[in-house]
Amino acid sequence: MTTLDGATVEVVRSYLLSAAEEMRATLVRTSFNPVIYEVHDFGMSMYDAGLRLIAEATGLTFFLGANDFALRKGVEYVGVENLHPGDVVLMNYPYWNSAHTYDATLFAPVFEGDDLVGFLCVRAHWMDLGAKDPGYVLDSTDMHQEGLIFPGTKVVSRGVPVREIHELIRFNSRMPNEVLGDLHAQIAALRTGERRFLEILAKFGRPTVEAAVDRIIADGEARTRAALAALPQGSWTAVDWVDDDGITDDPVKMQVTVTIEDGAFTVDFAGSAPAAAGPINMPYGATEAICKVVLKSLTSADQPSNEGTVAPLVVRAEPGTLFHAVYPQPTFTLWTGIVAVELILKALAQGMPDRLAASSGGDVPGFMMVGVHPDTGKLFAVSNNDPVGWGATPHHDGMHAATHVSGSTGRTTPIEVLEAKTGMFFERVEIRTDSGGAGRFRGGAGLHRDIRFVTEGEFLSVIKKTRSRPWALDGGQEPEPNQVIVFPGTDREERVSTRRTPVSPGDRVTLLTAGGGGHGDPRDRDPAAVRDDVAEGYVSAEAARDLYGVDVDD
Repeated sequence: MTTLDGATVEVVRSYLLSAAEEMRATLVRTSFNPVIYEVHDFGMSMYDAGLRLIAEATGLTFFLGANDFALRKGVEYVGVENLHPGDVVLMNYPYWNSAHTYDATLFAPVFEGDDLVGFLCVRAHWMDLGAKDPGYVLDSTDMHQEGLIFPGTKVVSRGVPVREIHELIRFNSRMPNEVLGDLHAQIAALRTGERRFLEILAKFGRPTVEAAVDRIIADGEARTRAALAALPQGSWTAVDWVDDDGITDDPVKMQVTVTIEDGAFTVDFAGSAPAAAGPINMPYGATEAICKVVLKSLTSADQPSNEGTVAPLVVRAEPGTLFHAVYPQPTFTLWTGIVAVELILKALAQGMPDRLAASSGGDVPGFMMVGVHPDTGKLFAVSNNDPVGWGATPHHDGMHAATHVSGSTGRTTPIEVLEAKTGMFFERVEIRTDSGGAGRFRGGAGLHRDIRFVTEGEFLSVIKKTRSRPWALDGGQEPEPNQVIVFPGTDREERVSTRRTPVSPGDRVTLLTAGGGGHGDPRDRDPAAVRDDVAEGYVSAEAARDLYGVDVDD
């Protein structure tokens, strides 16, 4: 056994994290798809030979947590004995991949000579893989409507691209250049990680690196368990609703019970609806990933993730229910998981209201346009996830117009990209006055966006919480929910949530994203802060008077 001092362990940890970040930089620099290089809709992770997470790069937290489950399933399917130096495997089978079919997971073994020493994993969102509809599938009723499926298929074998598989992808995609470009970008990221991993082994020696990894994982678990023991102990239940399943307009029930006791963090989704007919069902690995997000934020938010940081997690969801989809249940519209992050926090807030913020905007208001670009004559499909207001805490106001709390370092798509690559023109993008929930500390404000279309196409709105308000805490007020208004000011005006809407030049859409919930009685807010809010445009003079009891001079 190799004995290490703490300094060496930290140096090895930093090298591993740096290698993961180089993988990230390679993907961003070489990808073809704005949802990867602009939005950062990806996740990449490094593992030891025992499939234990040892490092990851910044990315979508859902993806990072889902990689752990997906890699285990992928290696089990392919078989360790069938993996060789230079191999790269593609998997998007949703029940193993922990995501929908367009979130393509590529993984590769790392060999030092003849010895398997680790694995690398890169997950990123592709824009088309032959699903029944271009862009995004909103109303599928089984997995086979959601695109071409790869259960664990080598796209590179012993360092040589498998031409037949690449051609299969090309001929099953409406956007083959972009998809194959992103495939090669992910392979490039894996190759970068492989080189750096082997350099680290060469620099420090394999025994030293393996001993450091053991210490890193043990330290992660010890810190998480200590933090968990310091939290309030108990069990709390919360209920919320998803707008619909994409097939009917009926709301879908979500229920969770979170228990902290005996050194375990248990999240039980008993009481939630059975699996829905439409594509809002969660693969179990994706459900596990959202629970990791909450546990990590409570116990080790300032520490890098590894196998140990989520060791106390127990997730329960019966197969065939909303949070544990099984074949062939549809899973494409995974917004259920975004709303469920707020659901878990809502349950926990009952036991630790002094530690948690009120609800953020409750969901990620996503939208996309699909059509044929007039300059190129080629299909485009470009998406954006709009920002929302964050919930107020017991100590300060919520943040304005920010990525939803589930989104980590995810970003919005720049207007310049959206206008250049689609048929959308943005007439207005501004903070939405009075959208934050009132309180002693005010919820952050959401966004008002007006879009005019300059070409034919389809506008897709992807959002699952427009009917119920984000929750507040300790006497704060709940904000208005997210809203999508198609054809405003015409006889076709309609409020929708998740919808594929044909549009023509001159048509318009208005998007109103929700603010965060308030915290505490609005009448206890500092009058000077209310006047500042009015001056900045976050709160109207009428709301200042009616909700906060503060008269504001002209």
